[in-house]
Amino acid sequence: MEEEATLLAQVTDKAMSWLNGNYDVETKAEVERLLINEDKRPLIDAFYKDLEFGTGGLRGIMGAGSNRMNKYTVGAATQGLSNYLREEFAGLEEIRVVVGHDCRNNSRRFAEIAAGIFSANGIKVYLFEDLRPTPEVSYAIRKLGCQSGIMITASHNPKEYNGYKAYWNDGAQVLAPHDKNIIAEVNRISSVDEIHFEGNSELIEIIGKDMDRAFIEEVKKLVLSPEAIARHHDIKMVYTPIHGTSITLVPDALKAVGFTNIIRVPEQDVISGDFPTVISPNPEEPAALDLAIKKAIATDAELVMATDPDGDRIGTAIRDNEGNFILVNGNQTMLIYLYYIMTRREELGLLTGKEYVVKTIVTTELVREIADKKGIELFDCYTGFKWIADIIRKNEGVKKYIGGGEESYGFLAGDFVRDKDSVSACTLFAEIAAWARDKGKSMYQLLEDIYLEYGYSKEVGISLVRTGKEGADEIEAMMKKFRSNPMETLGSSPVTLIKDFARLEAIDFIRNEQVALEMPTTSNVLQYFTEEGTKLSIRPSGTEPKIKFYIEVKGSARSREELAQAEEEANSKINAIRQELGI
Repeated sequence: MEEEATLLAQVTDKAMSWLNGNYDVETKAEVERLLINEDKRPLIDAFYKDLEFGTGGLRGIMGAGSNRMNKYTVGAATQGLSNYLREEFAGLEEIRVVVGHDCRNNSRRFAEIAAGIFSANGIKVYLFEDLRPTPEVSYAIRKLGCQSGIMITASHNPKEYNGYKAYWNDGAQVLAPHDKNIIAEVNRISSVDEIHFEGNSELIEIIGKDMDRAFIEEVKKLVLSPEAIARHHDIKMVYTPIHGTSITLVPDALKAVGFTNIIRVPEQDVISGDFPTVISPNPEEPAALDLAIKKAIATDAELVMATDPDGDRIGTAIRDNEGNFILVNGNQTMLIYLYYIMTRREELGLLTGKEYVVKTIVTTELVREIADKKGIELFDCYTGFKWIADIIRKNEGVKKYIGGGEESYGFLAGDFVRDKDSVSACTLFAEIAAWARDKGKSMYQLLEDIYLEYGYSKEVGISLVRTGKEGADEIEAMMKKFRSNPMETLGSSPVTLIKDFARLEAIDFIRNEQVALEMPTTSNVLQYFTEEGTKLSIRPSGTEPKIKFYIEVKGSARSREELAQAEEEANSKINAIRQELGI
């Protein structure tokens, strides 16, 4: 009780400083409401800490308070970033940034506030005329020769959230040493009076349609099977932006590469930060694709594609052998993409020995089987496309990136963007459907063929949501527990290898040795492996109040008829692992 009283006193003092500080009337009124509310939990959650400008930027619930997304937390982030840019690029005649935003409530307002602050600091700003997908911001940074850029978005989080992604001059989200240096500059902003809100309109240039056209031209260059597209241009496909940004690019990109039968979901073409037709605008959630699948059934379409609010991730559905729609999970989507890219390049004689692909450590190991068989180098990296971008940057001019992705529905086919890209992912998915048709197969049969050639794999992701300060403490305690009491079995099979990326150490129980993990930095991820290929990964989310569990089990099948049995056995093993975990 004494600890709670101390915390309440601290947050009350902090809230009072906002009432007495140089904040606007609306903010002060909201703070007053928090103070007089008998339930003190909203007050504590709003002020118990400062919303951290982490290595990926900001993300939080919108509202008044130091732990909320608002004019002042966005302002402090932008002022800190401006200070760092002016120091890092002091020798440049002009420092330039791109500012983009998604469909969320307050996104345009936050983007304009940020543009004003950059310009007030003497920085040239290219501000998109309206909402645009995250990958286009990444592209524009490179295209316009900018030193940095930001995207106002909370990706697929619930509607109460917004966020702020920071990018560096290569179009990728910031990495060391710039991430820590920017964080230090943001943390030095000790008063709202240090933020330069009064912008210079002469330094703000509006961009839009020309950048759209240039982006789509780059997407067209990625096509590997133009003849198949020409033959099957009329494949019926349903596309939905789920109220978000990709409405500005995906339909035009699909048409530009040659597809002519794109069916829309009118209710979800409506741009809205309230996401009125879905509980969650996350394409990982089956319900988010419900309306699109209904439209596909009504129109006898073959494919369904959905993109998240900021247009960097894609969810898909295809028809099974009975004609029913099934959702394709993130691991399967990436398998299909990389299998196609590697196989098609092999068919065309485009493999020179310098090509490589990338996956994240929590993504299916089946990708490795495909790459190894085709003699293509595979890189493993941490979750987050900034790590994939880092590998691209390090290999630029030496090796050729041909594709990479992660299980959370993100993929990048070309290196003209340095973040996951739903625009090229949509055109690629449709292209693969056309290529499969040329071979007399459906997309579902193509996936079956991958399993038959390279082995069956089943992956399941489980997220436990724990909100607020109490939730953050519980997630931290869970990670400590797994480290102090490591898993000994997975589905009754002995654990033979443990990797702890927080310590960059691995314990190999078969060889009875401890080995160092070669990664660019530490990360709060634990992994357990068994000899037959089962893998369990555990990590707290870096962007949401969740702890995530990723389970992968292997199986085998010699014919399409045996795949159902392989899946049944995999599900049994996954259920056993869940029981062992208690989730």
